[in-house]
Amino acid sequence: MSMKKNENLTLTRFFYAMYALMGITILSLLLLCLPACSNSHEPDLSSPTALVTACTQGDSVFILQLDDSTTLYPSNITRSPFGREVRALVNYSETDIANHVYINWIDSIRTKNPMPTMGIQNDSLYGADPIEIVHDWVTIAEDGYLTLRVRTLWGGTGKKHNINLLMGTNPDNPFELQLRHDALGDVGGTMGDALIAFNLNALCPSANPIKMTLKWQSFSGEKSVEFDLRPSSRRPVFLNRIPEMTSRVD
Repeated sequence: MSMKKNENLTLTRFFYAMYALMGITILSLLLLCLPACSNSHEPDLSSPTALVTACTQGDSVFILQLDDSTTLYPSNITRSPFGREVRALVNYSETDIANHVYINWIDSIRTKNPMPTMGIQNDSLYGADPIEIVHDWVTIAEDGYLTLRVRTLWGGTGKKHNINLLMGTNPDNPFELQLRHDALGDVGGTMGDALIAFNLNALCPSANPIKMTLKWQSFSGEKSVEFDLRPSSRRPVFLNRIPEMTSRVD
């Protein structure tokens, strides 16, 4: 075999080796990309998508009231899993139909009515333990509800704390409310958070938004904040006390 043929054969083998190496490299990159590409459209289930009012409409049709004007219609749940109207955290995926969603998971928030003031008996009945209100996206007044993320000391005993919202504490202002916290003796431990919601629709005299004042005893003294509340577009519902899903508060 001539030297020229040997050189051509060597070059041919070299190019074949290069092509094979390039093919292996491209295949490896594709295999690495496949998991990321396949998961790019999967929903993130680690955190809630929204804070909603979980309720029924018309002939027991389950709906999610997203805000004062937006209603979502679950495609995979037709009846309320809670048995009554509650505030809830939900993780959902959008569908091809506008305002129709697929619920990945939903968890209720302890939802209560405001309680009447009992004057000098408020401390003994509703507690006077300090509590903080956390400035957070779930701390909001909407759809006739006041939803709060609160923070206080928890002793790690699993004991539920009582949190109530009192009305009638100021005879000169019927829209002044007072948040009360009874730790039931569980006053040590570390700081932790909980969620609580109150149905204030019965306090709204009309469909117009009203200015409300909230007062509470924090760890640094008394605090207050004003907020605007618009009643729900649905008829007012005054809730009964029914046990909730797992919660740190009552």
